[in-house]
Amino acid sequence: MIEDSPFVAAAPVLVPMPAERPYTYAVPPGMRVVPGSIVRVPLGPRQVAGIVWDGKVETVDAKKLRPIEEVFDCPPIDRAMRRFVDWIAQYTLSAPGMVARMLLRAPEAFDPEPWIEGLQRTMAEPDRLTDARRRVLETAEGGLAWTRTGLAHAAGVSSTVIDGLRAQGVFETVMIPPRPVVAAPDPDHAAPELMPDQKAAAEKLRTAVAADAFNVTLLDGVTGSGKTEVYFEAVAAALDKGQQVLILLPEIALTHAFLERFQDRFGAKPAEWHSDLPPRMRERVWRQVAEGGVRVVAGARSALFLPFKQLGLIVVDEEHDPAYKQEDRVFYNARDMAVVRGHIGGFPVVLASATPSVESRVNASQGRYDRAVLSSRFAEAALPDLKSIDMRRSPPARGGFLSPVLLEQMQRTLERKEQSLLFLNRRGYAPLTLCRVCGHRFGCPVCSAWLVEHRFRGQLVCHHCGHNERRPEACPECGTLDHLVACGPGVERIAEEVVDHFPDARTIVLSSDLLGGVRRLRLELEAVANGEADIVIGTQLVAKGHNFPGMTLVGVVDADLGLANGDPRAAERTFQLLSQVTGRAGRTGKKSLGLLQTYQPDHPVMRAIVSGDSEAFYEREITERERAALPPFGRLAGIIVSAATRGEAESHARGLRRAAPQASDLFVLGPAEAPLSLIGGRHRFRLLVQGERRADMQGFIRAMLAEGPKPRGSVRVQVDIDPQSFL
Repeated sequence: MIEDSPFVAAAPVLVPMPAERPYTYAVPPGMRVVPGSIVRVPLGPRQVAGIVWDGKVETVDAKKLRPIEEVFDCPPIDRAMRRFVDWIAQYTLSAPGMVARMLLRAPEAFDPEPWIEGLQRTMAEPDRLTDARRRVLETAEGGLAWTRTGLAHAAGVSSTVIDGLRAQGVFETVMIPPRPVVAAPDPDHAAPELMPDQKAAAEKLRTAVAADAFNVTLLDGVTGSGKTEVYFEAVAAALDKGQQVLILLPEIALTHAFLERFQDRFGAKPAEWHSDLPPRMRERVWRQVAEGGVRVVAGARSALFLPFKQLGLIVVDEEHDPAYKQEDRVFYNARDMAVVRGHIGGFPVVLASATPSVESRVNASQGRYDRAVLSSRFAEAALPDLKSIDMRRSPPARGGFLSPVLLEQMQRTLERKEQSLLFLNRRGYAPLTLCRVCGHRFGCPVCSAWLVEHRFRGQLVCHHCGHNERRPEACPECGTLDHLVACGPGVERIAEEVVDHFPDARTIVLSSDLLGGVRRLRLELEAVANGEADIVIGTQLVAKGHNFPGMTLVGVVDADLGLANGDPRAAERTFQLLSQVTGRAGRTGKKSLGLLQTYQPDHPVMRAIVSGDSEAFYEREITERERAALPPFGRLAGIIVSAATRGEAESHARGLRRAAPQASDLFVLGPAEAPLSLIGGRHRFRLLVQGERRADMQGFIRAMLAEGPKPRGSVRVQVDIDPQSFL
């Protein structure tokens, strides 16, 4: 290239902002970029990181373009990941730059980690040999390099001893490469003894890994059947081939127990990736994943966007869990996107669950997925006996929420020195507080939701926007003192009732809003697992993957709670949640019992759970979905229009509805005010697009958005392909 030429090479760069396409930047003479290079570019008055994208490179007038400022010393984002970003953008109707933004969330990782100053033994000998110096020399034998503090700690001496030896030339300064965030896992560290059905399932997964091709296997096993140990065999097979592995988990709270199990099997922990990770550790994990040093990552849904160098397997644990759906900026389901990532990369994906989603069950029955079934618990431990308590016949005492039948079983469990779990999927003390004199109800000032009382904190809290206020002594409407009453139960109120009945029992409340955050929650979970609690009261947090050896009784306080809404997945989610939570009992072989308090004992969900006939439930639910042309037999998309005023939101939503193109295989419902019509001061209207399975949903909505009114002022439009929430 001629240095003084007015023309320069150009490159498309995808920047982390809601742009529909890459921007073109000049490549200065002498700079080399390739598709996937991470670069620093000017964007308005700012400097941002971007990714050199695929596309035709043209030679243009240098005066018309701003130049790339820097190419980071970082492995390029590979073609498979770039295709993945493009695919998600196309499928979710998101700006490609906003998808790429999820790749670029660790900016300090774009430069190499600095090397560390260390010490290495020379041929010199100290002028005199004390006991402390001898320990240092023995520790440093073998020629390995040590950090100053690391050597002092290993030898059991003070750092001044090390300084004295270095001053005499016994050690020389060397530079040590950055330490790995985790040790390398050993596939042969502690191979488990598997049951016959586990061996068969593990062999199926090992075969899929060996095939070096895309494949999805649904690992469908009852609670306590040892699914984790089975898919660990697939992890071992991938590690044997020198590949990296991603294991997705739905909750941070699950991570600690999982890390311990992984370490027991492989001799080292996997790297973690979730929102609670300190920024510096996130950057180190990102960098070492990109360089291939980290072999296994266990993380939340965002781990799907780590730049793996040689990804060879993805495992999605608890694949049915709604927590895999992101509903902010880019709306995507990490389970479905993991399958797409495997298809693009040409490697296997394992979906594991005791209560698989209807979509996964249908995919398995139609041959798109393989299915491995574990029908019995590990070591032949029995599943809990399940019974429903008809609350019409065995109601609680006045002012209480626990049936005498459940209380009697809790007493017997305490006498046997075993643990009970009471499950209620409702945080706080009560979902509504009102004045008995004037009827005033405490609502959120910026949401169409009631404030939930959290008595432990003395606050009324909105669970949608986070607004909170002190619980007053007097009604703010009429001024009457001491006449505020809590309506309905939350876990804190159930705990209060339990303490009244069993004052000597050790009681723990487990909820995601526990004071002390994730660390406190992990400690509480460990305490339960170690038998340091008699009665546990918890939300859906306790339903997910925990192993409580002493738990022999599970009581579901309000089994009907999840059925009381218009969500088309309500029955499926209730079945999954109640099956999972009752599955916490009897995992070590002790006789166990699950009791469901319900006012609808004849509801198909209740009958399916109590009978243990999950196949009958799936058959009925799949038939209902097919009849109504709901996923996976049809397609859905939600369009959420929000604005500062109700009129703006409604007007824009109606304008979009009028702009919908004519199509025989797709139709639009609404607009209608959303069930939660006001969140964070923004008024919300929803449209629902429904159509046939093979309909071009994305093309239909693109045309609708292109022909409809453009968002102005406070109006915001969000598209949710395959919605999980209908609020």
